[in-house]
Amino acid sequence: MDLDEARAIVAAQHRAVLATLRRDGTPQLSPVLAAVDDEGRVIVSTRQTAYKVRNLRRDPRSWLCVLPDGFFGRWIQVAGDTEIVELPDAMGPLEDYYRHTMGEHPDWDDYREAMRREQRVLLRVELASAGPDRAG
Repeated sequence: MDLDEARAIVAAQHRAVLATLRRDGTPQLSPVLAAVDDEGRVIVSTRQTAYKVRNLRRDPRSWLCVLPDGFFGRWIQVAGDTEIVELPDAMGPLEDYYRHTMGEHPDWDDYREAMRREQRVLLRVELASAGPDRAG
């Protein structure tokens, strides 16, 4: 699958399961909302203390299975290396992430305070592959 086609699907379908690798090499799976930033990276908001962040600090590889809202239908898998952006640098990108997934927030000051309180980080996945390339 072409990476631009995959980006278009992620931009329209935000529900995903993110896979990272535990220390023992087994997958750790997390339901997330995903979006695409202006540079074409898949972005996810999470807490700094989450296991997925610990895993990504050790091994930046990640995989996402992107699903439609109704679960059944068009799905894709994307993979790439992940950058972790921490506050305060993450605040602007976290606001963009919210706009991409939810629209405009009714109180941006409240949102920013929640991001600080929850110790949010932004995950940026630089896509390296996408699929499936065939049905079967």
